[in-house]
Amino acid sequence: MDSKNFAIGVLSTTAVILLVGVLIIHGNSKPAFASGMTASGGKYILTVGSVSINDEELVFVIDTGAKKMLAYRFDTGGGQIQIVSGVNLADLPAAGGGSKSKSRRP
Repeated sequence: MDSKNFAIGVLSTTAVILLVGVLIIHGNSKPAFASGMTASGGKYILTVGSVSINDEELVFVIDTGAKKMLAYRFDTGGGQIQIVSGVNLADLPAAGGGSKSKSRRP
């Protein structure tokens, strides 16, 4: 066997093995979701959440200094970022505070 034919055989075998590996990995791929990713810096907290109504993901930006939250979405048709909603967190009741009235026992 000639060394040139041997090299061609080894390269062909390697190419087939790599092709099978790529097909196996590509066949088992699942979509990536960024839900639950949170980052903070200074007075800002950024987190990502999904909305099941339009099957889209939103980016929530919370300004802890101003106590405001804005939700942004990406418009794929227009190729731009749009504000979906804004909330003044100071207007919301305290988290976990619930009702101030005392519960009565039967």
